[in-house]
Amino acid sequence: MSSGWRTLLLRIGDRCPEYGGSADHKEHIETCYGVLSREFEHSRDAIFEFLLQCAEQLPHKIPFFAVLIGLINLENEDFTKDIVDTAQAKLQDALHNENRDRIRILLRFLSGLMCSKVVVPNSIIETFETLLSSAATILDEETGNPSWQPCADFYVYCILASLPWGGPELFEQVPDEFERVLVGIQSYISIRRHFDDIAFSVFETDEGHSPNKKDFMEDLWERIQVLSRSGWKVKSVPKPHLSFEAQLVAGKSHRLSPISCPLPNFSQTSSEIFKGQEKHKADLKYPQRLRRLHIFPTNKAENMQPVDRFVVEECILDVLLFFNGCRKECAFYLVSLPVSFRYEYLMAETIFSQLLLLPNPPFRPIYYTLVIIDLCKALPGAFPSVVVGAVHALFDRISNMDMECRTRLILWFSHHLSNFQFIWPWQEWSYVKDLPKWAPQRVFVQEVLEREIRLSYFEKIKQSIEDAADLEELLPPKSGPSFKFLSDESNENTDGHKLSKELVGMVRGKKGIRDIMSWVEEHIIPTYGAEFALDVVSQTLLDIGSKSFTHLITVLERYGQIISKLCPNEEMQLLLMDEVSAYWKNSTQMTAIAIDRMMGYRMISNLAIVKWVFSPANVEQFHVSDRPWEILRNAVSKTYNRISDLRKEIQSLKKGLEVAKETGEKAIKELEEAKSVLEIVEGQPAPAERPGRLRRLQAYADKAKQEEVATEESLEAKAALLARALEESKELLKLLFKRFVDVLTERLPTVSANGEIPNLRAGDQNVNFVAPDLETATMEIDNENGTDKNSEPNGQNTKNGYNVGELEQWCLCTLGYLKSFSCQYATEIWSHIAMLDDEVFVGDIHPLIRRAAFSGLCRFTNEGSQL
Repeated sequence: MSSGWRTLLLRIGDRCPEYGGSADHKEHIETCYGVLSREFEHSRDAIFEFLLQCAEQLPHKIPFFAVLIGLINLENEDFTKDIVDTAQAKLQDALHNENRDRIRILLRFLSGLMCSKVVVPNSIIETFETLLSSAATILDEETGNPSWQPCADFYVYCILASLPWGGPELFEQVPDEFERVLVGIQSYISIRRHFDDIAFSVFETDEGHSPNKKDFMEDLWERIQVLSRSGWKVKSVPKPHLSFEAQLVAGKSHRLSPISCPLPNFSQTSSEIFKGQEKHKADLKYPQRLRRLHIFPTNKAENMQPVDRFVVEECILDVLLFFNGCRKECAFYLVSLPVSFRYEYLMAETIFSQLLLLPNPPFRPIYYTLVIIDLCKALPGAFPSVVVGAVHALFDRISNMDMECRTRLILWFSHHLSNFQFIWPWQEWSYVKDLPKWAPQRVFVQEVLEREIRLSYFEKIKQSIEDAADLEELLPPKSGPSFKFLSDESNENTDGHKLSKELVGMVRGKKGIRDIMSWVEEHIIPTYGAEFALDVVSQTLLDIGSKSFTHLITVLERYGQIISKLCPNEEMQLLLMDEVSAYWKNSTQMTAIAIDRMMGYRMISNLAIVKWVFSPANVEQFHVSDRPWEILRNAVSKTYNRISDLRKEIQSLKKGLEVAKETGEKAIKELEEAKSVLEIVEGQPAPAERPGRLRRLQAYADKAKQEEVATEESLEAKAALLARALEESKELLKLLFKRFVDVLTERLPTVSANGEIPNLRAGDQNVNFVAPDLETATMEIDNENGTDKNSEPNGQNTKNGYNVGELEQWCLCTLGYLKSFSCQYATEIWSHIAMLDDEVFVGDIHPLIRRAAFSGLCRFTNEGSQL
């Protein structure tokens, strides 16, 4: 039975075998308390630690744990006093360490203990007032720094988030003091700056501002006010303490020690750039936890009170947080939240909001993919149709979606279908074939099919769309190399074919790199030139490595030096990428992999990749294919991953150097002490230690010194590599934004004489999306598309066509990717923003370019607006 109480604690509130399949919360608590009482004498410390751990990692069950602690309080006040003191100490520690999740959950836990008569209500009020005071101080122009408003918002958010759990009891027990807290929150909301989150919005609008009139804090405060007006009645929060109230009131309530909130390090400056950098740091440290994604129309989603939606969202996010890496347990807890109503639609919206969260999801996208798959299996009669409805609703608004979110949706959807035998009602989307090749819906279907082929094979995916044969036109060419020197009767006698065949023979004969390079320099370059030599060598080596990814890596590792010597400058590297693209013209995946590995082996520089992506041939593909963008994303990502790895290695070496110095000092000290011990031998002083031990200590000291020197040399080498990488990244950013500015400036429509900025979506004003009839047995979604009243569809996607022109769509896509890169790499960009302002964003930059780049940085334009 030693582990039985742990299982009962974990499963309390769940309909499970441990509680006989009962859903009676009172019975659960009585059963669990009875077992804990019997085990208390032998396992007091274990129960103490496990209760706190459960409260922190299963926060949606805090009301149950709080009642158990309240019942224990009746018999053992010292135990509960230790619980309260430990929770307070953990809260104080979390505040100093800026552990946001622990702060939020511990405040909820203390509120739950207050409901179970374990904590004095006035202590909770004092804690709230301390947080409010700190938030107000941060916003004060003289004593604080308004750039750190995200920190102040977080403190107030923690208070508001705990009110559904403890507000009813505070309202009942200390109404005057509680009203004082609410007045303080209202005052804070009135002085804080409204946050326009357009940079993080999944769906873009024409006007250049967020589609949501209220920001997250304003919306949450409104929900709490609605809750207050309704008498603090919350359906989504379990209230097991009410069933035990007569018993709990007999226990002693404990006071919390006062807490203190450390304020951020403020720097007073009027510099616009410095303020922007400070705000970015604050956003990174205190990011908004949830950005709601309203996918479904109101007549489809569950009807619940505003605060109940917030509470369930919080519970879903908590489960995703604490069960990251435990997908089965995550799905179990997600489908068994202790609420009395259904929430499948809300669960889908919340998970998709995290998957599409900008600038980055909290966890790797694969985690959300697996959770959605497991939820479909756990709720086979409900959740699959909800996911289908979500996909259709998002597809209907795909032209309005942020480019980064669109890419993530493509990757998720293709992976999701691969786990369900690629079954999808493609015939409902067959009309996209008749849309222009640049229409976002057509491009979406095209990219999903291409990604599916990567996860399977061409024939399988072609078979999966046999009910929508029209879509076969969107399938990529059947994957396979396009070898320029493939021998046949008509061309086998050309010089290129002969040289290629000879090179293959040398490789198969295991000739060394030096021999092959000498052959190239003596037989090809003098006669045909370096470009022809690169053509023959690169095409032939790619063909040798074409059987698999492993073959390609092996060829590049063995013969990469030959390619590197043939590509000493960016001009030749551009030709090399042309050769790779030509050889793998039927495979976007292999093109991206080959260029990525060549960059990894330093055959190609990141600057060369940027120039190649922005070459005329690729620029023309920006709006109809993800191929150039995938290559560019890989190059930029690899550049900053390399910097991140170097920083980690330097930190590790610094710690190693400290250890080496300490070891060396200790060895030298022992050696000197041994030498200092003398004895008189034949009237003369001599070392008392044996010569063998002295030699051993000397060897230890010498070895420690060598390790210290070697570590210092490694540290210096890594520091030099980091400095070089940082300089490369600076040049990369400058070139990347310069190329964006150049290509956009050439194509964007000019600003009118009166300064009116052109509307690239002008052709679709007041047009509602018209889709085929989607009412089927497996999918419940109507033509409302889940669009809220403040959003606007971008483009008329019908069977008749898409009415945004090709040039306009090209501009929209490229601006979208500019914003995406700004948002994804905002930290790196802010560190070089002065250089970019001086060298890139100068002169008469088109306002749409400036708006896209600045909105990704959450930086206001001169006009005071964002994209």
